[in-house]
Formats: sequence, structure tokens, C-alpha cells
Amino acid sequence: MHHTGGPGWRITMDTCGPMLIALYIRDVAGLVGAGSPALSHVDPHVRAADHSRLTAQLGGTEALRDQWEVWWSRLVASYPRPEPALTPPEFPELAGLPALQRVVQAHFGAALTWSREQSKAYSLLSAERETLGGHKILADLVQNREMELGRSARDFTLSIVEMPLAEPRAWFIEPDRLIMSQHLIDDQQNFLSYVQPVVELLV
Repeated sequence: MHHTGGPGWRITMDTCGPMLIALYIRDVAGLVGAGSPALSHVDPHVRAADHSRLTAQLGGTEALRDQWEVWWSRLVASYPRPEPALTPPEFPELAGLPALQRVVQAHFGAALTWSREQSKAYSLLSAERETLGGHKILADLVQNREMELGRSARDFTLSIVEMPLAEPRAWFIEPDRLIMSQHLIDDQQNFLSYVQPVVELLV
């Protein structure tokens, strides 16, 4: 996790294990465009499997999509506070979401392994950025806006959740969260096009 801050304001950048697991489940279930906002598929690519037989008695793909979206909205709303960890084999945390529960049971081992690999890769990426001063751009954004306005920043917190997403962009979730491709910051111009308007809004 990286923190940038000043008097009354703070920006954090981190990844999120439960969200990684949820995105793996979304992609392995072939739920293209699910969720609000609809994030791009993950990279490295996760191959979709056919779950029609698994979920046929539980409402099929439509029910699975609806239930995944309920789960995803819970994860996004609770971030950065951690959701209760999923506990196999019954996954009581997904009670009331039977189609999703069934798919998670089928893929949890692979999802957990994949999410741990992505978290490890993110830690290395984050440490390298820290060494090279790659996060300085965030403090610069706030300071430039303060100079424009002629005053100090208002009190605010911005949580940036970095994910291994194929599309190099960010998705703003009001009032104070961004979900972002973890390589977006490497393309400074593209990064600024998504992050600068949010910082200006908050400052």
C-alpha cells in the first residue's frame, strides 16, 4: 500500500484480495460487462468455462450475473474495510446467492491461487514505484490544484484500488474511490486524464 498525504488529505493506492477473487470468478463464469461500473476483463486472461449445468436449477446465467453483481457491489462499498474472508467449503458469506455459491465452490482454489499471484506481482510493482518515486505525481496533482485555487486542500480521502485489468483506464466510484488498471500510472498522460478531474473535484 502507498500513502500520499498532507494536512487533512490522504490518497492511498493498493490492491484488494477479495476483489481479485471476485474478478476471477466473473471472468471464469463469462459474465462480460457485469457490475457497475463494468470493468474490463483481467490480464492475465482467465478463460471462461460453461456453468449452465452447474447453475441450471438455481436460475441459470441471469441469476448468476445478478448474484455476482450483489457481491461485487458489497465489496466495492465496503472498501477499504475488509469483507469477511470466504470460508470453504460452504461459503456461508454468500448465503442467499446460491448460483454464485455453487460457482465459487467450483473455482475457489484456482481463484485464490490466482489472486495471491496477482497480489505478489502488485507488491513488487509497488515497491519498484516507491524506489523510483513513481507516486510523486499524486502529491503534485494536489499541490498544483492548491496553487490554482489559492488555498489549502479541503479534508478528503481518495482510495485508489489497483487491479490487473486489460484496459488502461480508471473508473470513478463516488464519492471517493477509483478502481484503476495497475499499469495506468506508467502512462502519465492517460493517468492524468482519469485521475486529475477526480483530485480537482475533491481538493
